[in-house]
Amino acid sequence: MKVAFVTGSSRGIGRGIADLLTDRGWQAVYSGTRPERPADLPAGRDYLPCNVASPRDRQEALDALVRRYGRIDLLVNNAGVAPLERRDILDMTEESFDRVMGVNLKGTLFMCQLFAREMLRERDAGVKPWQPRIVNIGSMSAYTSSVSRGEYCVSKAGVGMVTKLFADRLAGEGIPVFEVRPGIIDTDMTRVVHEKYDRLIADGLLPIPRFGKPSDVANMVLACAEGYLDYSAGQVLNADGGFQLRRL
Repeated sequence: MKVAFVTGSSRGIGRGIADLLTDRGWQAVYSGTRPERPADLPAGRDYLPCNVASPRDRQEALDALVRRYGRIDLLVNNAGVAPLERRDILDMTEESFDRVMGVNLKGTLFMCQLFAREMLRERDAGVKPWQPRIVNIGSMSAYTSSVSRGEYCVSKAGVGMVTKLFADRLAGEGIPVFEVRPGIIDTDMTRVVHEKYDRLIADGLLPIPRFGKPSDVANMVLACAEGYLDYSAGQVLNADGGFQLRRL
């Protein structure tokens, strides 16, 4: 059975990704920062706590995966946080910047590094079948200015470069790396600005005039996971209702 580790999958986009992988026959391991297993996680589905900003948590999660399953076929770096308080960039604090960057950018980078090393170790140890992949969940905020949450935009722009770097380094090793960039997705993170986005969508912001759903992102991750895009090293997939078209 193919084993996937999906960070930040106790709810929202990550939950949708892990649920779809499970439905398609993967052993998807769910994860979140809370030590206790989510009460609404169905029986039989595995859960590992992991704060990706913590080096110890990252290593302990990988060690647990290897002990339980002996392999890792897919890493989905979905864990991410928004600023606790939206502030104009002139008022943004270093504490908020460090918190967001620690999870969204640093966590993603070092998860890629750690899991790529394990994937290569498994190759050298003769683990079969061996077709590992990495998918980073970015955001349209990588190229879209939101001055009330600048730290989030900077972190997601960084995720774009992390994806390029690891795609470049690992393509020749046989590990495809991809990025999926969600747009306006209906999750807890967007709930506080739901009315604002409702107005913008009604005014024509998106060619596909609706909020995205976690399943829209999950479908793109599944395409990467199942190998349909393996010749597209570093490919960026926009799950954004066409926002990236930048229409006039």
